[in-house]
Amino acid sequence: MKKRVLAIFFYSLFWLVLFFTARLIFLLSQFKEASEHSFPDLAGSFWHGLKLDISATGYILVIPLLILIAGIFLKGAWTRLFIRWYSYFIILICSVITVTDTLLYRYWGFRMDHTVLFYLRTPKEAIASVTTIQIISVVVVIALISLIFILLYNKFIDKLFRDTEPVRFKIPVTIFFLFLFASLIIPIRGGVGIAPINAGTVYFSKEIFINHAAVNVIWNVGNSAFNNKPTRNPYSFGDLEEAKAVRDSLTSPGPPPAKVLNTQSPDIILIVLESFGNSLIGPLGGDSLTTPNLNRYCREGILFSSFYASGNRTDKAMPAILNGYPAQPTVSIMKEPEKTQSLPGLVRVLNQSGYKSSFWYGGEINFANFNSFIFNNGFDQVITMDNFDSKYYNSKWGVHDHILFKALTDSMKSVREPFFKVVLTLSSHEPFDVPMEPVFPGNDDFTKFRNSVFYTDKALGTFIDWAKTTEWWKNTLVIIIADHCRRNTEEIQVYSQDIFRIPMLWIGGAVNPTGLEIRKTGSQTDIPLTLLHQLGLGGDFPFGKDLLSDGSGSFAFYTFNDGFAFITDSSKYIYDHQLGNPVDTAGVDPERAGRLGKAFLQVLYDDFLNR
Repeated sequence: MKKRVLAIFFYSLFWLVLFFTARLIFLLSQFKEASEHSFPDLAGSFWHGLKLDISATGYILVIPLLILIAGIFLKGAWTRLFIRWYSYFIILICSVITVTDTLLYRYWGFRMDHTVLFYLRTPKEAIASVTTIQIISVVVVIALISLIFILLYNKFIDKLFRDTEPVRFKIPVTIFFLFLFASLIIPIRGGVGIAPINAGTVYFSKEIFINHAAVNVIWNVGNSAFNNKPTRNPYSFGDLEEAKAVRDSLTSPGPPPAKVLNTQSPDIILIVLESFGNSLIGPLGGDSLTTPNLNRYCREGILFSSFYASGNRTDKAMPAILNGYPAQPTVSIMKEPEKTQSLPGLVRVLNQSGYKSSFWYGGEINFANFNSFIFNNGFDQVITMDNFDSKYYNSKWGVHDHILFKALTDSMKSVREPFFKVVLTLSSHEPFDVPMEPVFPGNDDFTKFRNSVFYTDKALGTFIDWAKTTEWWKNTLVIIIADHCRRNTEEIQVYSQDIFRIPMLWIGGAVNPTGLEIRKTGSQTDIPLTLLHQLGLGGDFPFGKDLLSDGSGSFAFYTFNDGFAFITDSSKYIYDHQLGNPVDTAGVDPERAGRLGKAFLQVLYDDFLNR
């Protein structure tokens, strides 16, 4: 057994060396761009990329471990031969991917994924864009790398698997190797945390090339192929150019908006509250007891009372809020770093205008490719649960909201202005295990949720009330918004407006007038343009509009599962694509709302596919 364990150990090291070499080849192939970055950054890409290297190694070990287990009972040298030829095959695949990626990166600007496989369906067209010299060079380098690693395998690894002696204690040895096999889930998932590993896990720098250098391209191709994404638009309802014209008419700029800020360069704090729907907020027609602090703040600022979430999850909400990019049915752009890096960004516009930006979140940043998304947006500073002492990890998702707000408070006792801070809460997420005695009696899921919302509202109130005492408050705009709602009862349909109605509130010393209600229908995608126009800035956010301009459209678009809703001031149209029919309509002209919504979705998904 000892020899078999040593064989697996050195076999694992062999693949880690191969992945290290692949990363080195990538940097050498992009020498000009790599030379523009410091050695510590380049070295950091190797260190952070080790996470994906280990995960890829875990996948590769699955079959050899199964073969070794079978070899305990089946005598002969077949296990060594099988693992040898299996390894040769994987070496060849790794060589092909590594070399092809070095060529494609110059044109694509992101690491190779499974989409290259689609070009193989039309090999003539694929080869047409590549010179003969490039083809020959690629083939030669692939052969050279494969040969080198096959020779290394033969010299150092192959002999380790020649142990064909019978095993004396078959059952205990089998149990041990089965345990070893089951434990592969840990390196494959990237640890024992909630969020499985993804490409964004290795992002650590504001420089996109450095993040790309950390990605294990072999893992990336396999992962993207396993999580295969659509390559054609399933929402082609008509002529694309006509649909674009409809979208443009909906988002065309109107006259200059009314000014609601008393300064052109306010400090900005954007607070995104987990699952805070209108049903729990008194001034928006909901429960008057659950959010007492938010209720009173609604009277102190500008309340947007006909406002919607773009989707039903945080990974759907954040691109809408920060990039003005609507949620898509069935997919999430946040999970694709090569697409999020091309999105327009509120953070980048503010950075270019002299703002110091930071992102605050007490949870696991690697969930749903959140890490790559945040770095692609260009935040100057990123605070996550990793910045807190482990003794504060008292939530399944990370540190609780009062700890996050306390850290934010401490950091703002001396600030550099102007600043733009984005804060994302988490304590009102399942399992609602907040650190306080319940305010509302009961042990059902909804009551637990209410108590968690009350807790976060209390933490929010403590922070805002303190902020009002600071010198910088008089020049500050605080935007309070929810990421999404939740389905509180089984009777509510997943597409219901009640699940997507959320608050947006602007308060702070920079807000003038106060006590104002904006009834214009809008959504999270409208935040970038609405804010930037107040600052005298602009940006290319083709799916958003200015909620404070009288001339722009009054509508909200949101998606659910495989469907969408299009809401106007006078009509609603909610469509389920699997059924091919609307599931809910109302108002004076729902058919027109349906045509507008279909055009909007068609253009959105076409844009998504082409990023």
